[in-house]
Amino acid sequence: MRLAHARETKMIWYTLASVVGGGVLGFAYYKMVGCRTGTCPITSSPYISTLYGALLGYLIGTGARM
Repeated sequence: MRLAHARETKMIWYTLASVVGGGVLGFAYYKMVGCRTGTCPITSSPYISTLYGALLGYLIGTGARM
């Protein structure tokens, strides 16, 4: 029973790290590449770029098993 709990805890931390890492990379993409005209749907806002990166981090981190 403890092994299953440890495995679940590890999966939660891995997923959380993937989401945070994706958000950081999304924000970094906004800062480094961005969109000068403001017409780009993803990179024109730091919030949207960060959320998009976090979503991609989640999907990659969980292996897109939904």
